[in-house]
Amino acid sequence: MLIYLLRHGLTEYNAEKRYQGQRDIPLSAAGRAVLCRADISPKTVYITPLCRTRQTAEVLFPGARLVETDGLKEMCFGSFEGRNYIEMEHDPDYLAWVAANCESPCPDGETKAAFCERICAAFSALVDKALADGEEMLVILAHGGTQMAAMERYALPHKDYYEWCAPNAGGFVLDAKDWAAKRVLHLVKTVQYTKEAQA
Repeated sequence: MLIYLLRHGLTEYNAEKRYQGQRDIPLSAAGRAVLCRADISPKTVYITPLCRTRQTAEVLFPGARLVETDGLKEMCFGSFEGRNYIEMEHDPDYLAWVAANCESPCPDGETKAAFCERICAAFSALVDKALADGEEMLVILAHGGTQMAAMERYALPHKDYYEWCAPNAGGFVLDAKDWAAKRVLHLVKTVQYTKEAQA
């Protein structure tokens, strides 16, 4: 079984390097304009309750059934959401969080450890179910954080968390042949569903 783990298209917050987290920010006009239909046609695509994943999936996979999976939502950055690093360069909470390698809790948000546990529980449940159902393909369209958490834990070759963030509308194709025995996924290729990438 192949797994497509994809990231939503570009938003204004992405362009302005703002912490987006669980704010329900739509795709920007520019982000929507560069999306192109994917080269696969899954019956079902798993998305999150945040509209940027649904909007991306509707362009990439027209006609697919979209199933919201709350556990795959982006990390909650608490009081950092809506702001970028320039606006917070003198914020003591933000400076302390960065000094702790972003591992400490965000004020009113999640810790990276708790977020990764949430993502990996939801992701692994979808993989288990798809394999049990005899599916040939599993398509998940979520967030950069979702990718980083799942890929760091399960992907081979192993890379650290921050090395696994794909560009907007990009992601990873993984082979689940050793999932049942070893709980690992083999990276097959990267993909990006934008007009520039396909040109």
